[in-house]
Amino acid sequence: MTQLYEIEPSLLTSNIGCTISVTKAMGQLAITYLFALLVAKQSVQAFVPRFKGSGPAIVTQPSARFLGPKAMPVTRSRREGLDLVMSLSEASAKSTKVGEAETEVESADHRQSNQKAIRVIMKFGGSSLANAERVDYVASLIKSQIEQGYRPTVVCSAMGKTTNNLLNAGHFALEGSVYIDSLRTLHLSTAQELGMGDEVLAALEELLDELKNLLSGVSCLRELTPRTLDYLVSFGERLSVRIVAARLNQLGVPAQHFESWSLGLRTNSDFGKAEILPESYSAIKEAMKKLDDSMVAVVTGFIGHDSEGRITTLGRGGSDLTASTIGAAVPVDEIQVWKDVNGIMTANPKVVSNAVPVPFVSFEEASELAYFGAEILHPISMVPAMRYNIQVRVKNSYNPDHPGTVILADKDYTQLVTAITSKRNVELLDIVSTWMLGQYGFLSRVFSIFEEQKVSVDCVATSEVSISLTLDTKKQDDHAEDRLVKALSEIAAVTVHRDRAIISLIANVARSSEVLSIVFNALKEAGIQVEMLSQGASKVNISLIVKDEDAERCTQILHDRFFGESSAVGGV
Repeated sequence: MTQLYEIEPSLLTSNIGCTISVTKAMGQLAITYLFALLVAKQSVQAFVPRFKGSGPAIVTQPSARFLGPKAMPVTRSRREGLDLVMSLSEASAKSTKVGEAETEVESADHRQSNQKAIRVIMKFGGSSLANAERVDYVASLIKSQIEQGYRPTVVCSAMGKTTNNLLNAGHFALEGSVYIDSLRTLHLSTAQELGMGDEVLAALEELLDELKNLLSGVSCLRELTPRTLDYLVSFGERLSVRIVAARLNQLGVPAQHFESWSLGLRTNSDFGKAEILPESYSAIKEAMKKLDDSMVAVVTGFIGHDSEGRITTLGRGGSDLTASTIGAAVPVDEIQVWKDVNGIMTANPKVVSNAVPVPFVSFEEASELAYFGAEILHPISMVPAMRYNIQVRVKNSYNPDHPGTVILADKDYTQLVTAITSKRNVELLDIVSTWMLGQYGFLSRVFSIFEEQKVSVDCVATSEVSISLTLDTKKQDDHAEDRLVKALSEIAAVTVHRDRAIISLIANVARSSEVLSIVFNALKEAGIQVEMLSQGASKVNISLIVKDEDAERCTQILHDRFFGESSAVGGV
């Protein structure tokens, strides 16, 4: 029996993929040999096994595009035994080819029939569906995935800036004006440009008329409740799934649109930030079992139903959360979140031009990156995938050949720092006790005040008589800080430092002394003062507080030190 193993081409310095064909008995030897050979050449960062008979269609061209989900990191420890493996491999040289495609004996039809489709969730955001050209591109991409042996369920956000436009329409309606012309034009012109039939156009018109009637009611009552607002913004996703499903059908891919609630997604009634109820998982699993395997379900992200059948929204990151929930419920092999960047980057490419994609991160690392400024995935959206241990892959819909970033339950740490991110325009509070030294209860009283004022904290550093912490001003209302400082001033001396930034290093905290030595030496040379350091319960995050005006320079300096070509500390 023969097995095939494929190296992802974009991770090789030569940019040429290679396939090795071996007998089942020699499979592990071939893998070990390939690991050792490529690591010794320092030319590979990841290896993806593709098993004939259990994986997707084998791609044997150097321009191989799509990968199966099971990716394993390569560590330099695999250098050990290189000489032994190299000598052993000579005995099987006649059955092994490295660096060239293999010609298979079986017919394509027979090979395809023996393969088990890999189930994936493909989630597309608004920028990926911005217009007719992008919708056509995404539909073609989905078709390509199916041809490569994947079985996708698609989750869609609203097209382009539709959600913002719906919110603006609601505000205009409160003032007595009903405007939906731009929304109508975007969706109908997209359908018409793609040559969709009268049935699709009628379905879109029906939804647009429903939207207009809703806004007319808001205009008459001059009232827009949270419940009505959720109903209003739901139209974006409901329109987009109809268009995407219709385009797939035009391309010969059987597809059907679904509102998420029709597949069992239920939430509580906290409008604007509803939480998905636990019973949703079993309901979704049962509903998905009933669907035809040959049909692509195109599902609304971001929205759900409460127990009374009222439309709710899931808040920030809601479409990603929908994808993660459905993926966990089925369960699928991989959840793919398609964005407009090549995965999670070592730094914000708008700040650091030489930032590069990170091949692998753990769920904990991804959560810390998202919380401290990396606008890729919201931490809450990853919870279902974490709970059910389903890997997530962040890919670029504008560059589908790129493997993106795989988010796993755990990973081997082969470098000091995985990525650097920043959170701008935060405030630093220094709180010094006016109580007697050694009197217990100070910390408890301080944090009870934060709870009373409903103010959340980002980073904390404490001593017996003082606390330094940071606040995200974007999360507080205009008067929250004034109330907080007034309450704290009754038990402590409070100093507020505005215009600060958090620089977070997602790092191997087990080697924090090495990381901090490099950080402080680099910032000392640059004349950048660190005002606070936080390394708490997180095992992957070290955060520094600097002046906001130094944030970009600080990020660039540290990125150059940890990821630059001349760096000796190892990047990604």
